Amino acid sequence: MESSVRARGTVPSGWDSDEDVRVPDPLLRPSVEYRIVYWRNIVGFWFLGLCNNFAYVIMLSAAHDILSKQEFPNNGSTVSQNSDPNEAGMLQSRDDSRGNTSRYDCNKVSTAAILLADILPTLVIKLTAPFYIHHIPYSVRVSLCVLTAAGSFLIVSFSTGIGMSFLGVVFASISSGLGEVTFLSLTAHFHSVVVSGWSSGTGGAGIFGALSYSGLTQAGISPENTLLVMLVVPVLMACSYFIILVHPPTVSSWGCCNTNSPHHAVVASDRQPLIDSMLLHPARQAPDLALSEKLRITKGLMKYIIPLMVVYFAEYFINQGLFELLYFRNIPLKHSEQYRWYQTLYQAGVFVSRSSVSCFRIRRVWILAFLQCINMVFLIFVVYYMFLPSIYIIFVLICYEGLLGGAGYVNTFNNISRESTDDEREFAMGTACIADTFGIAISGAVAIPLHDYFCSLS
Repeated sequence: MESSVRARGTVPSGWDSDEDVRVPDPLLRPSVEYRIVYWRNIVGFWFLGLCNNFAYVIMLSAAHDILSKQEFPNNGSTVSQNSDPNEAGMLQSRDDSRGNTSRYDCNKVSTAAILLADILPTLVIKLTAPFYIHHIPYSVRVSLCVLTAAGSFLIVSFSTGIGMSFLGVVFASISSGLGEVTFLSLTAHFHSVVVSGWSSGTGGAGIFGALSYSGLTQAGISPENTLLVMLVVPVLMACSYFIILVHPPTVSSWGCCNTNSPHHAVVASDRQPLIDSMLLHPARQAPDLALSEKLRITKGLMKYIIPLMVVYFAEYFINQGLFELLYFRNIPLKHSEQYRWYQTLYQAGVFVSRSSVSCFRIRRVWILAFLQCINMVFLIFVVYYMFLPSIYIIFVLICYEGLLGGAGYVNTFNNISRESTDDEREFAMGTACIADTFGIAISGAVAIPLHDYFCSLS
């Protein structure tokens, strides 16, 4: 191997002569070609993060509308396009049809039910994927993500019953869960800078997803047609992976080939000398890890997994357990509009903090978990006693909640990427993503009985 590499001549400046393959240093080789590949990969991962979380965010933003549509199916078809399809006569019809004497304006089913349908399939995928996902080529995984995301929008848009709506939400969950495992593992084949691109993109999914849904429905487009417009997102995901990204030779495309052998590394570098000279990560594939090694790595990740799980439990308990109950009656915004803007402002905070890792790095993620728990407890008291006089105070608290959640996510994965060895990074990144999903699933299960309790209060 060493002779075959050095037979070409002296190792150029910017290449690591101790590696079997050429590793560029971006500071020593700032060529135009290198910069193009550098930014293509950052942009590619930004769009992958955006598209991967988009369907998931849309389903949560549409949760109130989905449940209202199934509970009052005629509302969406009988109101005019210029009116709110979810509010025309709804408050009165709820009270009349159910004899509702609650001080809260509640759907019969908590929006946390949408959260569970949106997260449980993801939880199953993330719990099992690290032990088999490496046998499935990346291109196959991405194609499945694209198809299930598109399916989710179509199914919910044409839904005629609550069961069909939940099936569409499950499809969105499968796409998001498989995508997160896939793309976080994929970052191990690139320079660690793409992690910040991915994280910023997932934050962008929140703000652009919630904002686009709120904006389109506010403009008079029905929720059903709004979901059909979102079909452009799976197409963008496919373009980001197959066209924008510059794939290193260690990433298997459609076949399951063995890239661990030295012979493969030499052949790959011989075939693609220009691309290899611009790769952002050494062109080497991590070896298969034994079960004992995987368990050891997982144990070492607990210092990040547990705090991130707590952060996400607290924030999604707020989002899907309390947002619906934080209803201000005597303001111009109707209930469904308030819910949508809560989601939008939360996602705005997430976007800002997930894009901040290049400026601020937080190693002690548990601090963010502690602050988020304080936020959750305070808002529970707000819902119970209704002592806040203005919705604008809630807006500020929700933005703050999003900042804490986004900072917890991006700093967790940035720390893991920096601290993991090359051989362990791919597994570590794919495994740690279970933390947020597990926290969200627990919050959904707890939020449903809380919703029922508050709605029983007169």
